[in-house]
Amino acid sequence: MAQLLSPGQVLEPVVQKKKDDEWRENLNVRMICRECQEDPPNLYEDHASGDMVCTSCGLVLAERSVDVSSEWRTFSNDDQGNDDPSRVGDGPNALLNGAQLNTGIAFGDGIRSKDLHRAQSKANVDKGNKPLLVAYKQIGALCDGFQMPGSVSETTKHLYKDCIEGGVGKGKSVEALIAACLFIACRRNKVARSFREIMDLTKVPKKEIGRTFKQVEAFFRDRDAEKKRNGESTNMVAGGTLVMEEEYDPQDNAQNPADLCNRFCNTLDMDQKTTNLAIAIAAKLSETGGLAGRSPLSAASASIYMAGHLLGNPKPAKEIATVVGVSDSTIRGAYKLLWRERETLLDDEIKARGINIEALPVPKN
Repeated sequence: MAQLLSPGQVLEPVVQKKKDDEWRENLNVRMICRECQEDPPNLYEDHASGDMVCTSCGLVLAERSVDVSSEWRTFSNDDQGNDDPSRVGDGPNALLNGAQLNTGIAFGDGIRSKDLHRAQSKANVDKGNKPLLVAYKQIGALCDGFQMPGSVSETTKHLYKDCIEGGVGKGKSVEALIAACLFIACRRNKVARSFREIMDLTKVPKKEIGRTFKQVEAFFRDRDAEKKRNGESTNMVAGGTLVMEEEYDPQDNAQNPADLCNRFCNTLDMDQKTTNLAIAIAAKLSETGGLAGRSPLSAASASIYMAGHLLGNPKPAKEIATVVGVSDSTIRGAYKLLWRERETLLDDEIKARGINIEALPVPKN
């Protein structure tokens, strides 16, 4: 409520209660030698003995102090004389064989030092790591070229190593095994890729990818089932990050048209509302079993085609076919089946998105 003042009256200032300051360290408290009383003090901390000594009179002010600084320093990037003071190396890599905890002999000056370094390298190198490193390099190049997240690359490397150790790769080309592992890694990390896209990326025939995938799928299914019976964990950790949170399930590797719609709609430059509708239609297809027997690419392209017309943002079938990688006649054939089941497919939840069913084109017979 406002207070009325008479002419010339001045309000007295309200005295606010001073708040107590929060606790904070008093930085003004300093250690001073009680003999010299010098300010600023001339102190020296001996890290070897843990003593704090006054350099003026030699009085020990503190002993057995705890060194809270780093145990080592690393200036390897700035070091030009091979005098790196670091006493530690990299941690063991789970993708390679061996413990990788051997002590290394530095490559120094002199013939004897070089010979010792060369001899130790030959003795400690695991010959089984060389083909693995070549495969890992190829996997990294494929994932980088296809702009996949790092989790897909790490998962693919772990799957490939497990296949090699389990003997799945015998009689199969490295490229086919990498393609199968990459396909499974995409499914497990929810980054949908079709067989055709994996074929275009790896240049491996589709039939060979399919045969190798079936063998890899059976291997992981049997292995994880055995681990489950033994009470072991099926999780995989790569570099401290969980890259596989659940046990292997073949249904997770089945291509879902809804997972493909988001990427295709982004390529077609469609708005988010149309993208969400296409995903909803594709998910409804998976529930009702519509387009059973059709490829996921056909289902995804038909869902995008229908969603565009329902929201007044249609895309020609030829443009969708170019992005998805199917023919426009395949899209029209799949759309014809969706149009016949439009009453069942477009439920109340989809109708609430503001669609116009009358805008759907009638397919030609």
